[in-house]
Amino acid sequence: MRVLVDTHALIWYLEGHKSLSRSKREVIINPANEVFVSTVSLWEIAIKISVGKLKLKTSLTDVLNQLAIQSIEILTIAPGHVLQVASLPLHHRDPFDRMIIAQAKVEFLTVVTTDSEFLAYGVKTV
Repeated sequence: MRVLVDTHALIWYLEGHKSLSRSKREVIINPANEVFVSTVSLWEIAIKISVGKLKLKTSLTDVLNQLAIQSIEILTIAPGHVLQVASLPLHHRDPFDRMIIAQAKVEFLTVVTTDSEFLAYGVKTV
C-alpha cells in the first residue's frame, strides 16, 4: 500500500502518542508499505513551532532525520497537486489538509489520518 501520513498522525507517530491507534501505527511501520509525508506537513509543523502553537519532544531537524532513518519519503508539491487543490470543493478549509488531499488524489495514496472530512473528497483513509 502507498500511504501519505497526515500532519497530526505524523506528530503522534514520531512522539509515540497514544492518540494514534495501533492499526494506523502498524500501517506506517509495515515495510511492505511505501510511506510518504508531504512537504506541506513539514511546513505546517515549522509554522506551528515558530508561532508557539506546537512544541515537539525533539527538533525539526531530528524529525527530518527520523524520516530518513525510517525510509519515509518526503512528497514534494508538484504543479499537478496545485491544480488539484484549485478544483477541490470547500468541504475542508484548512489549506494544509487541502494540499494533502490533493496529493493523495493525484498520487493515488491512502491517507493515514483521523480527520473524517477527508472522506468527503473520495480519498481512501486508514
